[in-house]
Amino acid sequence: MANARESELHYPLGDQVPAPGEVLDLRPGVRWLRMGLPFALDHINLWLLRDELDGVEGWTIVDCGIDSAPTREAWERVFAEQLQGLPVLRVIVTHFHPDHFGLAHWLTGKWDCRLWMSATDYHLGKMASTSTIGMGGATAADFFGSHGLTDPEALDKIRARASYFPSMVPAVPPAFRRLMDGDMIRIGGQDWRCIAGHGHSPEHISLFCAEAKVLISGDMVLPRISTNVSVVDVEPEADPLKLYLDSLGRFDDLPDDTLVLPAHGKPFTGLHQRISQLRDHHDERLAEVMEACAVAPQTAAELLPVLFKRKLDLHQTTFAMGESVAHLNLLWMAGKLRRSRDEQGVWRYALA
Repeated sequence: MANARESELHYPLGDQVPAPGEVLDLRPGVRWLRMGLPFALDHINLWLLRDELDGVEGWTIVDCGIDSAPTREAWERVFAEQLQGLPVLRVIVTHFHPDHFGLAHWLTGKWDCRLWMSATDYHLGKMASTSTIGMGGATAADFFGSHGLTDPEALDKIRARASYFPSMVPAVPPAFRRLMDGDMIRIGGQDWRCIAGHGHSPEHISLFCAEAKVLISGDMVLPRISTNVSVVDVEPEADPLKLYLDSLGRFDDLPDDTLVLPAHGKPFTGLHQRISQLRDHHDERLAEVMEACAVAPQTAAELLPVLFKRKLDLHQTTFAMGESVAHLNLLWMAGKLRRSRDEQGVWRYALA
């Protein structure tokens, strides 16, 4: 979702963004990096936190970027020019998706430090790095086909993407330290609270520092686009959209002047306004799905033009299909829609 009400948010740094390999200081000991991505969403924000661990001065990295030559080169520039001669002490990963997790193995190996993340996302990322999860391969193609995606070329391309995840996350660290909701991590003399979120990934960890009024939101709260919330082939009856919307409530007690550090877009204030926008957005999309299903039974593929008003490339179509099923599953699980499977094995949803 491009945010039509973006003017309701405030961007303290205006249009400033760090170039690859460079940093911007946001708070004392909080530094912003940005790395490139080979998608329409062409960047990820990463964070450096000044730290001390076991009596050693250094830095904590939050999120990693994908494993690619340009990302490694950008990190090498950061190491040479931005760490003030100090080591990396640990790597925190918000969740298992490739742009966040991809280089965790390289960073922890290079600095001989520990990965910190949720157990659910660590183990899912470890499994996905040797196979695929949701976005490619034969099972993904069959799943999308069962929800009405019939274009032979698109399905062939999805089948051919079996190496999608491993190509960006070729390995994972062999050990990790578990993060859970409510955990407090002492970083740079300040306490950061772990806030678990669900729906975008199984156990996404955001980090909030009350003293600094800073939230590293990962992908749970983004300023310009809505977080991808998808059903994938390994859990076809999941209800991730309900989990995601429920998880947003975990940010309700944070101060509204919190500086939000998102994984994509620019740091902003106006957290509660943004959460309200996200809730309104999904309410509107759910209403549109109900209206379409009232006219005739719908497949997830048939609802793509309803939910997405722009032309989608293949990468975007796989995410969009997962989102469409997520909206349908929420309404089906809530008893507002019923589903049935036709002779071709395709699911259609109609008013209950």
